[in-house]
Amino acid sequence: MTGNQIEPGLPPVQHTAEGKLRRVGVELEMNGLEIGELAKLTADFFGLQVEETSRYERTLKGDPAGDWVVELDFRLLKQLGREHRVADDIGDELKTSAEELLKWAADSLVPVELVSPPLPMGRLTEVNDLIVRLREAGAKGTADRMTNAFGMQFNPEVPSSNPETIAAYLKAFFCLFDWISARAKINMTRRLTAFAEPFPGAYIRHMVNPFYWPDLPTLIEDYLHHNPTRNRALDMLPLFKHLDADRVAAHTGDELIKSRPTFHYRLPDCRIDQPGWGLHIAWNDWLEVERLAADRERLDLCCRAYCAHLDHRLGRLLTRWVDQVESNWLSGAS
Repeated sequence: MTGNQIEPGLPPVQHTAEGKLRRVGVELEMNGLEIGELAKLTADFFGLQVEETSRYERTLKGDPAGDWVVELDFRLLKQLGREHRVADDIGDELKTSAEELLKWAADSLVPVELVSPPLPMGRLTEVNDLIVRLREAGAKGTADRMTNAFGMQFNPEVPSSNPETIAAYLKAFFCLFDWISARAKINMTRRLTAFAEPFPGAYIRHMVNPFYWPDLPTLIEDYLHHNPTRNRALDMLPLFKHLDADRVAAHTGDELIKSRPTFHYRLPDCRIDQPGWGLHIAWNDWLEVERLAADRERLDLCCRAYCAHLDHRLGRLLTRWVDQVESNWLSGAS
């Protein structure tokens, strides 16, 4: 760990139901570094080998956890970058010109993305140290310019795929969301892009009902009925596709949803250029969700309190739920 930076913590449940260490994937969006620069810096930091997958993609090989990926977060450019071109072919020359124009436009708007493999959660400290190295090399984040709507995403592996565990996480997330959102201070440009539209109020009320503990098909069906989109701060579609691909396909028709046994937490900004910033800030806030979800008695009481707050219109005007969370429902609250 570099300097006096706070370390990323660990959740109360560190193993899956199968007894394996839980893992987490990290995605960082940035600019200020070219694809090749970011790939080399990351490869040098971890002792990996760089393979040029396409003009806009690099694969970093050699990590026991799996491959790292560096790519331009622009689907069309990545598709063009995979095509082989013939120098004297008129059609290929036109495609090359169009690609160069797109690349020029993308340079100031589209982030370069660094995607980790599923890492043991204890390795988040290494990623935090990498962030310091990238900042020193010139990486820029959300706050650097008005057009930078760059995020950081976590994909923490679920400790269990049983419906009670998944429902507990959703309940905990909704109970703590106002507090998490206030601390995240999401950049206005990202807000304007609607990267994560709010969960419907009716669904939040339904989910935090302390008597709502559905079976898995009902849990997934209810979620999809209200949220047939990836644009949520906590995107459950990758997990639900992993558990019931046909049901997710029937509701969304979205072929871009990746199946994986993880939550997809999309809220935080990437502020990589700001001194002292690291993934520990958002990750340690996420751990409050982990702790509340793992404590059934405290979760039940919190859900009851939140339901009472939502039902009391005058009380909502006089008392902020954020203040109640800080006083009563965080792991260190008295």
